[in-house]
Amino acid sequence: QVQLAESGGGLVQAGGSLRLSCAVSGLAFTDYRMAWFRQAPGKERQFVAAITYRLGATSYADSVKGRFTISADTAKSTVYLQMNRLKPEDTAVYYCAAERATFGDPGIMTTYDYWGQGTQVTVSS
Repeated sequence: QVQLAESGGGLVQAGGSLRLSCAVSGLAFTDYRMAWFRQAPGKERQFVAAITYRLGATSYADSVKGRFTISADTAKSTVYLQMNRLKPEDTAVYYCAAERATFGDPGIMTTYDYWGQGTQVTVSS
């Protein structure tokens, strides 16, 4: 059974940092594209970042480029999202996702096969 378990969310002031974790079980995530999406209240879920470990490839949404970093630890089967210089507009529920296909646009939500339950990130101004 595939499970993606996010953790690390919380309340932080603007300018602060958080590191989200996604513990992966039931699949060899090195063969998948792993991604973070987020959804703010009343808004659609949007792409944040993706990593294809086997290809050494990462991609980011323009809104987080230079502030967020996605990485993976194969020994711990965990994907991370380091978020620095947080802004109030980063407030959202953050979801981890896994996609078997590693080609194509990483930002298309419907192509992802597995999702976690999400972790809340709140950035106060």
